[in-house]
Amino acid sequence: MQIFLDTANLEEIRKAKEWGAIDGVTTNPSLVSKENEDFHSLVGKICEMVEGPVSAEVISLESEGMIKEAQELSKIAPNVVVKLPITLDGLKAVNTLEKQGISTNVTLVFSVNQALLAANAGASYVSPFLGRLDDIGESGVALVEDLVEVFDNYSFSTQIISASIRHPQHMVEVARVGSHVATIPFKVLQQMVSHPLTDIGIKRFLEDWEKSKSSS
Repeated sequence: MQIFLDTANLEEIRKAKEWGAIDGVTTNPSLVSKENEDFHSLVGKICEMVEGPVSAEVISLESEGMIKEAQELSKIAPNVVVKLPITLDGLKAVNTLEKQGISTNVTLVFSVNQALLAANAGASYVSPFLGRLDDIGESGVALVEDLVEVFDNYSFSTQIISASIRHPQHMVEVARVGSHVATIPFKVLQQMVSHPLTDIGIKRFLEDWEKSKSSS
């Protein structure tokens, strides 16, 4: 399973890249707004840092505006993936952009039906939101599992990005059911490497090493 970092913060991306921990980046308008930097300039900097896919989202609600924004975003770098919402206008835009060779990520997916339509329209990726489904008493992981089964049934090339990941256990669960990608906040990436027994083990090794030195 590939791991994308869900952020627009250049320092977080730099650190994650140094760890060799990420394959791509996803952004959204909320994340970009926190960085206080020109959107296109910021996307360009991220694309220079990351060789893999970088999702950048349109803000237009009508297909014509989405297509125009997508065409401009795709000029920033070859690894830009244009993020669009799962709406009728979004589907229309995806269908047009796919014919133009522009990669797309259909976001805010909460059902198999939505993902199926996006895949039929030619989406490169679909992003089911796990955490938000969990918030309303549904299972986000169950949706991902259903999508993996359906996409395998019909050999869709569309990849599933598990999004709205809230904690490391989400990562275990989506990896188990076969999600192609998970996109995660920097905090969750840090939590994935941590385990109390690892800390105890390191402490014990160092203590034993000091004892061996003092006794020699």
